[in-house]
Amino acid sequence: MASAAAILRLRGFPHLRTRALRAALPRRCSVGITTLGTPQQPEPAVSVREVSAAVGAGGVRGLSPPLPPKQKDNTWEHHPDNRRWKEKEGEILLDIEPIKFLTKDILHSDRYKDGERLSTEDEKVVLEKLLAYHPHAVDKIGCGIDSIMVDRHPQFRNSRCLFVVRTDGVWIDFSYQKCLRAYIKQKYPSHAERFIREHFKRT
Repeated sequence: MASAAAILRLRGFPHLRTRALRAALPRRCSVGITTLGTPQQPEPAVSVREVSAAVGAGGVRGLSPPLPPKQKDNTWEHHPDNRRWKEKEGEILLDIEPIKFLTKDILHSDRYKDGERLSTEDEKVVLEKLLAYHPHAVDKIGCGIDSIMVDRHPQFRNSRCLFVVRTDGVWIDFSYQKCLRAYIKQKYPSHAERFIREHFKRT
């Protein structure tokens, strides 16, 4: 009876009830009962900005401050060797672009029909600026040149190419790109390999 009366008395005294319950529980469980009689206050919210500021100031243990964004390395762009290469690249382009443009116009425009001979002016340029530098020019020319013409490639019928028409009636195709590559190797030996790699398709 005495214990029941004690419990009834405690109902009116929340502070005493908390103390009595803490005494009745084992020591390891009493820590979590401290706020039984009083409502808990919600913990203040922490913003992302505050967390970032703490990390940046070294206020959070075990975390390193964020690394700065990686800067793009433009050192090579301003390197003297690269500047020299760009200058030489521009020089080579200025040298070969006129003949390259003319050849593409001959092959891909409607200036010439299949099997048509080049004009005297165009033929002269092709002979002097292209065929003369072909790695196998002697074999292509053979007994002598009668003319230069445009026609379909013997194997790739959708492509047109230049042909040497020889004085014996034989006609044989030649690649203008091979002519240009050989010309560049001869005139710009130090820069030819890189220029050809970057500006010519593999054939």
